Amino acid sequence: MRLVVYFVFFCFQIQGLAQNNIVADLKVQGNKRLKTSFVKKISKAKAGVILDSLQIEEDIKRIKHLPSVAHAYYQVFYSHDNKYNVFYNIEENFTTIPSVNVYTTNDDEFAYRIGLYEFNLFGQNIVFGGFYQKDIYSSYAINFRAPNLFSRRLGLAINHQDLTTQEPVFFDNTTANYKYNNTSIEVLGLYEINFKNKIELGINYFVEDYKYKTGATNPDVPQKLNVHKLLYKGIYEFNNLDYYYQYVSGFRSMFNFQYVTSTSEMLPSFLIGWNDFYYFKRLGEKGNWASRLRLGLSSNDETPFAPFSVDNNLNIRGVGNTIDRGTGAIVLNTEYRYTLYEKGWFVLQGNAFIDVGSWRNPGGDFGDFSESENIRIYPGFGLRFIHKKIYNAIFRIDYGIGVTQNSTKGLVFGIGQYF
Repeated sequence: MRLVVYFVFFCFQIQGLAQNNIVADLKVQGNKRLKTSFVKKISKAKAGVILDSLQIEEDIKRIKHLPSVAHAYYQVFYSHDNKYNVFYNIEENFTTIPSVNVYTTNDDEFAYRIGLYEFNLFGQNIVFGGFYQKDIYSSYAINFRAPNLFSRRLGLAINHQDLTTQEPVFFDNTTANYKYNNTSIEVLGLYEINFKNKIELGINYFVEDYKYKTGATNPDVPQKLNVHKLLYKGIYEFNNLDYYYQYVSGFRSMFNFQYVTSTSEMLPSFLIGWNDFYYFKRLGEKGNWASRLRLGLSSNDETPFAPFSVDNNLNIRGVGNTIDRGTGAIVLNTEYRYTLYEKGWFVLQGNAFIDVGSWRNPGGDFGDFSESENIRIYPGFGLRFIHKKIYNAIFRIDYGIGVTQNSTKGLVFGIGQYF
């Protein structure tokens, strides 16, 4: 079909340079819950504009990025005079999705998070939902995100969470366990510079509460803390990914910078920034290589409450729940995904991975990244059970095995790819 489309555009040029070919009408087909008015709102191709194949390709790529869309393609047909009808054909995803994350280690640690999200509220690409988490203590969150709420480029996100966990605090080569609570409300403005480049700016008001439970003590380390904070956040994203059902190709970069003010000297104000680089490449008909590299630094305060953590469900599969903290992080996750079986809507995908990370100790220097006690290497393997017509309906199981000193091993379950 695309050969026919390109032939049509070639014919446009033959008809004469003085004559512009015009879009007579943009028609949207195949959508049921996703509103036609919304598709037209975010599309550059419109009735009356010059017919531009690059512009149409960009629209299709944009539509394929929507959670509510499994696949999209276009057709162009001659209407009359120098005018052409453009058809955007959409295969929809089911978008009311439960979320599940479960993780264990060989220390019999067990935690889970369950939630429910609607990714296409009112047919307008609005995400709304929340989760309940049990990680010794109970937690919850509610999230609202509408990237196109005010216009094709301008949107809003509002998030609230009440998160309670047992957190290890490291000092004097010992460990103490604290009950940690973070209650927050966040408001973000979302702006699309162009299709590939987006920014988010906002503010987060939160209260951190630490209560000592067990382990080592030190007169200089308080057993109770209740601190009110303000977090100013900026995010810049470059996204040039292309999707074809379970396969992804292209490059994405996301930079996150935050300034956190505090009312306590024990949890001082600090700066923190990190960049996640993603690279995906199709290998053959059934293979997909995927990689994520995180580089992060924060203010280098010598505090047991450092912001970067080593965590099973965030960066190193199999390592355990927040086993260390630092003021800098270098983490590489790389894996090869291969489609073992595919029929109709169902896909069984296998993967082999290596997760590698290192951290800078609070108050330390960059040499800490090369110290053996700070390096974690966890190879492993996993399975993905994928429903091609339900957004993010990827049930994953990964088993990571540590090969560095004092390593653990464990399972990580979840919904969606690990990255």
